[in-house]
Amino acid sequence: MGKAYASIARGLNEAVAHAKDGKVAVKVYKPQLVDVSALRQRMGMTQEQFAARFGFSVATLRHWERGDRSPQGAALVR
Repeated sequence: MGKAYASIARGLNEAVAHAKDGKVAVKVYKPQLVDVSALRQRMGMTQEQFAARFGFSVATLRHWERGDRSPQGAALVR
């Protein structure tokens, strides 16, 4: 547990230092944009099937496919 705590503490200290003055070099992870429509079509699923399979509404899926919104958080890792 000591190594895990040290790693977490170091990361938090770096994040705080970066937030204060931005001088600490940090890696920022920015996920690639997901073409939800192409993914759904490759899977051979209708919008209704795709939304039901992954647990979100058809309305949300339509927003993603139109580009009005983008999947965020947990929707990116399911």
